Amino acid sequence: MMAASVDSIEDTSALKRRDWQIISLIGSAHASSHFFQLVIPTLYLSLAHEYGYDFVRLGLLATVFFLVSCFGQASSGFVVDRIGPAPVLRFGLGCFVLSGILIASSNGYAMLLLAAAIGGIGNSVFHPVDYSIINHRVSQRRLGHAFSTHGLTGNLGWALTPVFMATIIYLSNWRVAAFAAAALVAFVLFLTWLGRGLLAGKNESVPEPAAESGAGQQQTDLSRQSVGQTLATLLVQPALWGAFLFFAFTSMALSAVQNYTIPMLGDVYGIDKVLAGTTLSGYMIAAAVGMVAGGFLVGATPNTERTVAISLVLAGVLLVVLAAGSVPPSFAMVLVGLAGFCSGVSAPSRDMLIRRVTPKGATGTVYGLVYSGMDVGSSLAPVGFGLLLDAGLAQGPWIGAAAGFVLAAGMAVLVARSAGRSAMPASPARA
Repeated sequence: MMAASVDSIEDTSALKRRDWQIISLIGSAHASSHFFQLVIPTLYLSLAHEYGYDFVRLGLLATVFFLVSCFGQASSGFVVDRIGPAPVLRFGLGCFVLSGILIASSNGYAMLLLAAAIGGIGNSVFHPVDYSIINHRVSQRRLGHAFSTHGLTGNLGWALTPVFMATIIYLSNWRVAAFAAAALVAFVLFLTWLGRGLLAGKNESVPEPAAESGAGQQQTDLSRQSVGQTLATLLVQPALWGAFLFFAFTSMALSAVQNYTIPMLGDVYGIDKVLAGTTLSGYMIAAAVGMVAGGFLVGATPNTERTVAISLVLAGVLLVVLAAGSVPPSFAMVLVGLAGFCSGVSAPSRDMLIRRVTPKGATGTVYGLVYSGMDVGSSLAPVGFGLLLDAGLAQGPWIGAAAGFVLAAGMAVLVARSAGRSAMPASPARA
């Protein structure tokens, strides 16, 4: 039966309240994910002092965390589509709590490695879970705001970790800080349990036309297929590969900006490390503001790929101007912030674009697979751009980041065109 159109559904205060309760719960969980990604790195100095580990061994803990997360993210979406996102969300948060307890009570490197692996397992579920809940529980009027809030809370989670951990380490010690991190996530887990009724099932108020193939026939529900059959269906879709490459390119660009903007501002513009670090923080803040602005643009145009492409190309152009070294240092700092704003604007429209190309019954699977491209890009970029700096190309990472943004913009357009030519529906997926 054809669902009602958006305009035919009354936007009541109860519906608004329920939407924002769901958005807030998912935002809190996403913030917890980003928060916990930095728990181990914020303990590097404490662990080095306690156990005498060098930075190679300490860095390996973070590598294990993200490698496990990469493989887990690509596969956890299948579980989400088959048993539902709410229990998987609680499992992921529970893994963080266990990981924090293991870190706090560790007696050596093996225990820390185990904690990192368990934390990586927990981290792997959040994109498939969060986007499955957003797509199926939030009314279409507020989808753009849901996507922008999701990105914003992730950034806030990153920002909270250093302050939270450093403060507790200063007041007590690193073990108490790790226990406190576990307790904070446990509180979010408790909130998601209290709000389990909001996160489970499908919101019937969400308008959704019947999923049709390009030939006008009902599309198969992939959640009813085996994992092998679902993979066979998805992996022949050009839009899926385009989305994977999109996330790989954007994460490469972000990695270049995050890891090398401080030394590049010093080498190219003679800006000291304190001001350069402040400028990088400004990039992240501006990106968060851009995400909020991008949430309004989602509802303003159905051509979300245009918003993604234009904003990322603009970010790339700004980075090329920076790399040219032809602007005053003070203006260079402003350009870094503007590049962050442009990249942030693209995020909600990007998530809406992936939503458009997701087949019925595969929301978690698709978001898990394409977002694993972020882990791939993040793992490759630091080494590659570091080689450019070692070779004497002081502006290389900025040029590489600009290329990553432009390539991602092209991928967004190709994904939209591929979706239009294929049998993939241009409507929300249903689990």
